[in-house]
Amino acid sequence: MDDQAESSGPIRIKRSDGERWRRLLASRWAKIGGAFVALILVAWLAIWLIFARDLPSTDKLLSYEPPLPTNLRGIDGQPIYTFARERRIQLSYAEFPPLLVDSFVSAEDKTFFSHHGIDVGGLASAVFDYARKYGSGERARGGSTITQQVAKNLLTGNEYSVKRKVREAILAVRIENTLSKQQIMELYLNQIFLGRNAYGVEAAAQAYFGKDVKDLTLPEMAYLAILPKAPSNYTPEHDADRALARRAYVLRELQKNGYITAQQREAADAAPLGTIRRASAKQDLPQGYYVEEVRRELIDKFGENEQDGAYSVYAGGLWVRTSFDPEKQAAAEKALRDGLVRYDTGKGWSGPIRHIEVGEGWQGRLLSLNVGTGYADWKAAVVLSKSDGRAQLGFEDGSTGTLPAGAAIMPKRGVGGRAFDFLRAGDVIVVKNEGGTWSLRSIPAISGGMVIENPHTGQILAMQGGWDFKGASFNRATQARRQPGSTFKPIVYSAALDNGMTPASIVVDGPFCVFQTARLGTKCFRNFSGGYAGPQTMRWGLEQSRNLMTVRIASQIGMDKVTNQARKLGVGDYPNQLAFALGAGDTTVLKMVNAYSALDNLGRQMPPTLIDYVQDRHGKVIYRADTRPCDGCNAPDWDGKAMPRPPVRGRQVIDPLTATQIVHMMEGVVQRGTATLLRDLGRPMFGKTGTTSGPTNVWFVGGSADLVGGVYLGYDQPRPLGGYAQGGTIAAPIFKQFALATMAKDPVVPFRLAPGIRMVRIDRHSGRRVYGGWPSPDPLSPIIWEAFKPETEPRRTIKRETAVKEAPKAQPTPRDSDFLQREGGIY
Repeated sequence: MDDQAESSGPIRIKRSDGERWRRLLASRWAKIGGAFVALILVAWLAIWLIFARDLPSTDKLLSYEPPLPTNLRGIDGQPIYTFARERRIQLSYAEFPPLLVDSFVSAEDKTFFSHHGIDVGGLASAVFDYARKYGSGERARGGSTITQQVAKNLLTGNEYSVKRKVREAILAVRIENTLSKQQIMELYLNQIFLGRNAYGVEAAAQAYFGKDVKDLTLPEMAYLAILPKAPSNYTPEHDADRALARRAYVLRELQKNGYITAQQREAADAAPLGTIRRASAKQDLPQGYYVEEVRRELIDKFGENEQDGAYSVYAGGLWVRTSFDPEKQAAAEKALRDGLVRYDTGKGWSGPIRHIEVGEGWQGRLLSLNVGTGYADWKAAVVLSKSDGRAQLGFEDGSTGTLPAGAAIMPKRGVGGRAFDFLRAGDVIVVKNEGGTWSLRSIPAISGGMVIENPHTGQILAMQGGWDFKGASFNRATQARRQPGSTFKPIVYSAALDNGMTPASIVVDGPFCVFQTARLGTKCFRNFSGGYAGPQTMRWGLEQSRNLMTVRIASQIGMDKVTNQARKLGVGDYPNQLAFALGAGDTTVLKMVNAYSALDNLGRQMPPTLIDYVQDRHGKVIYRADTRPCDGCNAPDWDGKAMPRPPVRGRQVIDPLTATQIVHMMEGVVQRGTATLLRDLGRPMFGKTGTTSGPTNVWFVGGSADLVGGVYLGYDQPRPLGGYAQGGTIAAPIFKQFALATMAKDPVVPFRLAPGIRMVRIDRHSGRRVYGGWPSPDPLSPIIWEAFKPETEPRRTIKRETAVKEAPKAQPTPRDSDFLQREGGIY
């Protein structure tokens, strides 16, 4: 029998696990579940594609920095201006008073500290309101939490749509997962718009109450808390009753939520709004020429708006230290305006500035003209009507006044008669209140520019580019290209000193003609005052500003030497033609002042700068004008070696000995030449006046050992100023007025001598060396000290008796070195 007999029992078949799962998936319930999961996945994908696909990452909120204004400070560290399109001051959460936070929570989002980004009840109510108003054109209630408002303000925009609300809700949940409640509230209170161009509660506290948030009272905090929804609906000027009613609601909510007591609510409810009048913020005031020049420079370096980079002018929150000196700026503005008025006085009334309609809305039309009146006590006004020898005036603030005919008797320029007779309703004029009566004023037609610089650092301390920046931003100090006239002559003389001549060299002041071309023929030059003086020292030629001596010197050394000197000093790039030796080439006041500063600074030129350094919003320096390295300056302790010093700044553009000589010669311009008006300032001064052909421009450039300034006057469309106009009588008095206002407190400092310069006594007229005689304090003393380079001093001598009267024999003969040490400088 076979060993492996088959069993006679029933056969059982065991099913595999795979077959069991196949039967389960094929069942009806499995298909329903799969469809449901697929539907969820499709819905999730649809939501992601429609609403969440391009939502910004919430990670950037961790490092979010709101747009902040750029703040300028002067050379003394005091704030001077703010560049802002949105008034905003950022605070940390800890700096917000707790009751202020409670006020906004009570007004905007009662469950803020408990929900996770979305208030379900508020959202449902908002959905119902939307459905009810759908198609009616009415806007539904928002129902947004504070977190959703942060999402809207910072990331999703302000579009009115269901899509935006869904995106906002999704993002709000993400924000809650990323930031703490305190961080979210800090973003909110720094970002929200509260009217009066104020973004954030600190800026709003300043705008509405003139105080910091830490100083706000309960009713003031409650008032700010009503503003986020619609600031224009609760303005204190037009909606005070509505604002008080809404504030009362916030106070009731504060009490209801347990933040204040009933007594506190009642006292706060009884308080008036207490807001201040809407005043122009510092950044809204008309800026000056200096500030505008800084703005242009910052925009060139960092960009203007947020999209231009993290350090943009209007969003980067920069802190800028400038060289702006408030005292010197104020003095420069007044001196230039006074000079323009002095020139214009006596020429009559220049006529109305503009003409507008005088019906309803005249105040707005007057304000839109942006009239720059210059002086604070000069006011722009429109003639509303005129009758019975009086003109009714309207002012920019909406007030009115009267101009009597007797206060407008000046003749009309170019016409004659009485200015009052030419006034018509709608004329915009300038007036001044004198003893309670308004009197007519005339804004000068002439203009000009002025710059003040520290020659040792290149810092521009003051800049005035015209009569008034308001309404006329063209900066004549930096943008107006004018012929410098005789202020260019020191450049010619410095080139001559570099090429073998000395201040005592004899040059003929006589007829000088030069053949130009066959077409142009021969050009003959002349002195400003005409006539000739014969052979004279080069010093005398500069002091008296002799044209013939200047062109003869330029011709003798070669005009290429002169134009090369002008290029090195940064004045301009001119052709090698003799006319340019007399200042026929265009330049600017800033360039001339910087060139004279280089002469003052022993030939070392500093680039002119308005900005000392720039810090970002966190205090890190991102730009510095002085970039010199200084190895060892930050060492923790002295190492016993020489004190570390940064390298010398600037470029040595001309020989220091030449610079000393030319400055010494220009001291003579003040002592005996065309700028003697400055002689009584009681300190060493140098400078040069200038008057161009026509004359169309008048100049003065010069200053002291530590300050150099320049000023020019002329019409914007050049035309003759009148035959009497000269730099010494019109421009120099402007600088003198500035100097009297600012230099009185400054120490009297002599000009520095370059190492190697030799001070020699010479006869001022002949240029010969003098032994035995001594200079006297009299500016017209025949014997003076002259500066020479080594081995260039005169060898010929003159006897003492031919130059000065013999001194009493009892007096000891002083030594040159004793005199120089005693006087402390060169004279």
